[in-house]
Amino acid sequence: MFSPEGPSLRELAVQALSSVERGYDLLAPKFDHTPFRTPDAVLDAVGSALRRTGPFASGLDLCCGTGAGVGVLARVCRERVTGVDFSAGMLDVAREQVRPPGPPVSWVRADARALPFAPAFDLVVSFGAFGHFLPRELPGLFAQVRSVLRPGGCFAFPLVAPPRPGSPGYWALLGFDTVMRVRNALWRPPFVMYYRVFRLPDVQRGLEAAGFGVELQPLPEFGRRPDGSPRVRLVMARLPAPK
Repeated sequence: MFSPEGPSLRELAVQALSSVERGYDLLAPKFDHTPFRTPDAVLDAVGSALRRTGPFASGLDLCCGTGAGVGVLARVCRERVTGVDFSAGMLDVAREQVRPPGPPVSWVRADARALPFAPAFDLVVSFGAFGHFLPRELPGLFAQVRSVLRPGGCFAFPLVAPPRPGSPGYWALLGFDTVMRVRNALWRPPFVMYYRVFRLPDVQRGLEAAGFGVELQPLPEFGRRPDGSPRVRLVMARLPAPK
């Protein structure tokens, strides 16, 4: 499925009926051959935007998966880069495949809702992971990010504009989320992955409540929608700088 190197339909079914952690452990060896991996175009656009803002000393890739975002951090951080994920399988692939030039890279297995770090980072990024968190979990997640950032630190992530109501993309995402809700109502353990729960107004309010100042930067590489709004934004959430 997806490509000759990607998972089969049967493998995806087994993964979907597992927990989130176990599902990603199983998917890890073939993850980079699926559409679930963040596209290089998004990674490159975010990297370009962060280079205009940085450089930074140390960076953390939150929910790093197989490490695609670590390559972005390695280009904008001078001292060290860390990838954190709760899937041991994904981290194993990342350790084997991701060795970017630049600062030293370390990999840590941990839950994003309980990060085992002191305030040691100047930049935290995340790519494509927020659908794994229910809306009620976001305040705690944002508080965790704040807890590992130094004063003046930045939490940055791309956010794609939602498809217009009635468009094919709208119905596709609605259908996927509906299937996942039915699956989770009937099967345990749950597999939390919803594409429509991470909405910009709610995200912005949650970040501000956690003490961040929020700036939205259009990523010009992806153009604008017919109404003039950006197709993809970079959310830049900053903590107050030290006085």
